Amino acid sequence: MGNQKGQFGTNFGFLMAAVGSAVGLGNIWGFPYKMGISGGFPFLLIYLVLVICVGYVIMLGELTIGRRTGKGVLAAYHELSRKYEWLGWMGTICPFLIMAFYTVLGGYAIKYMIGNLGDLLGAAWGIGAVDSGAYFSEFLHTPEEAIIYTLIFCFLTFIIVAGGVSKGIEAFSKVAMPALFFLLLVAVVRSITLPGAAEGIAFMWKPNFEVFEGTGWITVLGRAGGQMFFSLSLGMGCMITYGAYLSKQENIERNAILVPIFDTAVALLAGLAVMPAVFAFGMEPTGGPGLLFVTLQGVFGAMGGVLGPVFGFLFYLFVVIAAITSAISLLEVATATLIDKKISKGEYPKRIEYSFICSIIIFALACIVAWDGLGTNGLPRPLGFIWLDFFDLFAEGIMMPLGAMVMSLIIGWKLGPKWMEDEITADGSLWNSKHFSMICFRYIAPLMMAFILVGQLNGFFGWELF
Repeated sequence: MGNQKGQFGTNFGFLMAAVGSAVGLGNIWGFPYKMGISGGFPFLLIYLVLVICVGYVIMLGELTIGRRTGKGVLAAYHELSRKYEWLGWMGTICPFLIMAFYTVLGGYAIKYMIGNLGDLLGAAWGIGAVDSGAYFSEFLHTPEEAIIYTLIFCFLTFIIVAGGVSKGIEAFSKVAMPALFFLLLVAVVRSITLPGAAEGIAFMWKPNFEVFEGTGWITVLGRAGGQMFFSLSLGMGCMITYGAYLSKQENIERNAILVPIFDTAVALLAGLAVMPAVFAFGMEPTGGPGLLFVTLQGVFGAMGGVLGPVFGFLFYLFVVIAAITSAISLLEVATATLIDKKISKGEYPKRIEYSFICSIIIFALACIVAWDGLGTNGLPRPLGFIWLDFFDLFAEGIMMPLGAMVMSLIIGWKLGPKWMEDEITADGSLWNSKHFSMICFRYIAPLMMAFILVGQLNGFFGWELF
């Protein structure tokens, strides 16, 4: 079964793929902004506590379930018990919902990468001296172009996943992730050496306890928790799927520690690459697509000369790589579901065909988001949300924290430590965090995720509960 599905050839390859899944757009535009408006360093402390007590144990649980069953998220939960199959369905549907907007944003990044390259070459198809806000607005009002770039992003993702686990996902990740780290370091060095960069560093790191007055800490907890789930690719089936491709000789506990460490490091470095530059050029720090495609493009435009297009091209190349490494893990979740179904029937799985089918479904959903243009093109708003936020509501707002919370309770109270330990120690190592992990599975993680779930819904619907 494992040979039919594929397997990571090396632990380094798995680690790069898993970190690639975790490192994505959320690290670039979400983390630094949320950290800045949520207390700076105190927010970071809350985030790190959540990573240790929730992120680490959920990562450990998902990798263990994946490797022990050798199956993707739907088949894995089915094997544990038919009672849990609904969790598998949530883990299968969630990537489709995320990819519906993720591919569009990835397409935006390709558009801006090409635009800055055009400026570098002095071509007519460059961004030129157009105001960054006006340029982005014009692009949003041209949905046909957005759909074309979305298609390009979908095609690139499909090609990698269709290549298989080792020759596709692992091969790409082993090259892409070191390149991503290099590009990020270049961006950091340039950003922190700009005149006036200190204000941007202070925005992120200076403690601001005013946001914690009253019950504000719950709001901060919700922001930190939502960021952690999305950033670490938890509750969306990715780590269960990747765990199924992990050799029995590899140390699950160590990998579950390293992925959050690398992801958090990238998030912090992304903040140092973005916020000092934003403040150095007198821009307003914002969140979401506005930060990435208006504010930062304004920064590159303000640099002028050759330097602006060079750093603009390199930065958006970095964004594209980060987006693709996350997208391939999401597409793999869907593809693995179809592969498992064929294997269960004793039939040979057709990876290329299945990844293509999933890509077509994703592209169809993405066309809605692309055409909506972040609410600028007059499409009906389901539940009052723009289409990007509508898909995100069900994925990040509900399915991810709910699914992870229930999984934690299943491991803590149903499967138990023996079930976990048998798989974690399969490589001959000890489960060093056994007692800590089980306390987190049973008590801390479910409680924190309940707060996160309420905090997410509070943020989406503006209930003003706290």
